Amino acid sequence: MKNQSLKDILPLIEKPSRYLGNEKNSVKKDIESISLHIALAFPDLYEIGMSHFGLQILYHILNEQTHIAAERVYAPGSDLAAHMKSAGVSLSSLETGTPLSGFDIIGFSLLYEMNYTNVLMMLDLAGIPFYSSDRGDSHPMIIAGGPCTVNPEPVADFFDAMVIGDGESVIVEMAQAWMKWKDGGGGDKNSLLKDWANIEGVYVPSFFQPVYDGPDFKEIQPKFDDYRRVRRAIVADLDQAAFPDSPVVAYGRPVHDRLRLEVARGCTRGCRFCQAGMIYRPVRERSVENLMDLTEKSIAATGYEDISLLSLSTGDYGSLSALMQGLFNCYSSENIALSFPSFRAGTLTPEIMNLVKQVRKTGFTIAPEAGSDRLRAVINKNITEQEIFDTVSSAFELGWKLIKFYFMIGMPTETDADRLAIVDLVKRIRQKLKSEGRRPNINVSIGTFIPKPHVPFQWSPQISLEESKKIIFDLKRQLKMPGVEFKWQKPELSILEGLWARGDRRLSRLLEIAYRKGCCFDGWSDRFDYPLWETAIHEAGVDINYYTTRIRSTDEPLPWDHIDTGVSREFLISEYENALTETSLPDCRSGDCQGCGVCDFDKIKPVCFAPEKTSALFSNSGVRHPVPSQDVRFEIFYSKTGAAKFFGHLEMVNIFSRAIRRAGLKTKFTQGFHPKPKMSFHNPLSVGMESEEESFYIMLRESANCEDIVSSMNSQLPEGLLVTGCSNIPANKRPKLSETADYTVTVTEEAFEDQKITAFNETAEWFVTRTTKKGRKKQIDLKEIVLNLKRLSPVTLKMQLKMVEGKSVRPADVIKSVFQFSDTTILCAEFLKEKQKDTPEC
Repeated sequence: MKNQSLKDILPLIEKPSRYLGNEKNSVKKDIESISLHIALAFPDLYEIGMSHFGLQILYHILNEQTHIAAERVYAPGSDLAAHMKSAGVSLSSLETGTPLSGFDIIGFSLLYEMNYTNVLMMLDLAGIPFYSSDRGDSHPMIIAGGPCTVNPEPVADFFDAMVIGDGESVIVEMAQAWMKWKDGGGGDKNSLLKDWANIEGVYVPSFFQPVYDGPDFKEIQPKFDDYRRVRRAIVADLDQAAFPDSPVVAYGRPVHDRLRLEVARGCTRGCRFCQAGMIYRPVRERSVENLMDLTEKSIAATGYEDISLLSLSTGDYGSLSALMQGLFNCYSSENIALSFPSFRAGTLTPEIMNLVKQVRKTGFTIAPEAGSDRLRAVINKNITEQEIFDTVSSAFELGWKLIKFYFMIGMPTETDADRLAIVDLVKRIRQKLKSEGRRPNINVSIGTFIPKPHVPFQWSPQISLEESKKIIFDLKRQLKMPGVEFKWQKPELSILEGLWARGDRRLSRLLEIAYRKGCCFDGWSDRFDYPLWETAIHEAGVDINYYTTRIRSTDEPLPWDHIDTGVSREFLISEYENALTETSLPDCRSGDCQGCGVCDFDKIKPVCFAPEKTSALFSNSGVRHPVPSQDVRFEIFYSKTGAAKFFGHLEMVNIFSRAIRRAGLKTKFTQGFHPKPKMSFHNPLSVGMESEEESFYIMLRESANCEDIVSSMNSQLPEGLLVTGCSNIPANKRPKLSETADYTVTVTEEAFEDQKITAFNETAEWFVTRTTKKGRKKQIDLKEIVLNLKRLSPVTLKMQLKMVEGKSVRPADVIKSVFQFSDTTILCAEFLKEKQKDTPEC
């Protein structure tokens, strides 16, 4: 249906709140007053993109610039994408609804190779040509950043420029260069690209030309002598780098729905398979003082109830004990929890173990990667079997109930004995837990090793699809036992990830073919279609084994040789040779420099904080002691209209809970390990339902003025949610719920017919069938529930329903049954629940 807008489509799709763009701390600028309009694009669903903190950092940095407006756009769900295509609606930004084609720059975050088809989907929905060579002066500049850009070649043809490394300073320099270019009249984009090429960390693909010798990659030739290699941009001091202290608070249920603090960047453990451990060097830690300051501001700005510490190896953070103690001292009285998903085996000191007892526990992850000490020496995973056993015992002693193990198969020099060692290790840990009187609860996850660029194993072959399948299902059979759950990544997904990780520009045609055939959201198991990919690979004439399963010599030219991460080729070769001799390399954090080449020891060097310098920082200061509770109960009245009708009930409870925390109201909490605010909502509304008045009860720990409660909460709520009243309620008073509810219903595509109303009114019984949560069918007589149906106009109906316990019926059910409207008409109808007449005011 043409001439529709996104607003018209939202009622028809799932999770519509992910497209509203009015979350707390989102930034909406006057587009007429800015010089540069940037869209930060994430090629996956909102719930995934909002969990990626790198995009939040760039959003914060750019919007701090007066003349720059940065907005967000995420890959739309398949349901919305289909509606947009049929309706001719262009993909647009969340904040202002600006079509992507109307931005000056679009910057994609490339975190995962299997999201590449989503990039094309987003460009397609925006009406923007895929290839940079096909885009003219009227199109936005398309750029990208993220870890995948360390081998930019498979997707280089689609981008005007790509950022290699840390983006904090690079993105600002690129923005300034764009504004200077535009002030000079704009014109030829090549002049802008030349300016961008002068910024450290910026790769301009059109300034390089790949050369092939038959089927083989030969070299990549620079077009300019002064631009032959691209050096990774590195932020030297995280304490001096911008970090959002008012991050956008997501709607719905993002993967990471908590305050995330990046305690460090980089890792020096030196695992030879780990790309992140190589391309994010050196280790740079944030100071405890900086992290505590960020936490205080961020908790006040977001209302989060959970804090998570981010880094490649959080257990290695030098001042972990001091930081944990400071966070516990300051926030435990407010029931703000600290969560830890994992610790590296061997890093649980007695002091940390004592602190971890207070941490909220879900599953504890250990990544031995290999089953044998021999193979762990090959990959430089310097943990012993004894350390693994000790860590498991410590985790259970500290309160964890679930242990998650992650192993890889297909690593260099791996033998049958190494794979049998995985089975043996899990069995012996299971037996140890049983002998200690503990109930084994073990998850074992298996992934196929993928040789990534810029690691010592970049020359290694990836095992074939057939071999990967055989190994995985052999392990699955051998680990089939009570208390052990076996999971694995699809080998087909791994082989494709390997293709895109080590590919060259000849794959760009394959990506287009795959997308045109329907490949999209390939990282999602329910959307991944390997046979479709096989068809595309055949049509594109790509030899997948050339990129994945063959052995490379260390003197072979690689498509990413012109990208300089700082780690030298000589170091990678040396480490490759060390692997073959099972020689471990120690961590340079606590030992000598291993000569990887990243540090110049002037500007770029490791930044680590010693425990002894900070361990006493928060022993006596900053402690917030709980004050004696003076419990007071309130009933809060609110309206839910406009865009807020798209909030689900649990989502809305979360919004209110965080708004109350931001407003500074001291909520009473439930008891137990996972305390919740003492709040109870009446009669949950369906998604899409508006209401003039709803209410909930809340218990506060101290007295508050009703007018202050109303004003403070309204300052923290999104558009469409409005607190309209408040009253003090005795603690023992039971809620008195109304026995009836009045609704006004408005439709657009069809009309309410008088004869159908008459037919309903004149019949003695009118049954509808409802399916219960347990799947049982239940007959409900609408005549017992519908007290009144009155047509106000051909498209407007007034309805009164009786609230009968055990016979819940939604207004939509009544309309559908009585008037036989289509599902689309029902979804697009406007349902308004009217205010009861006797509500107290402040």
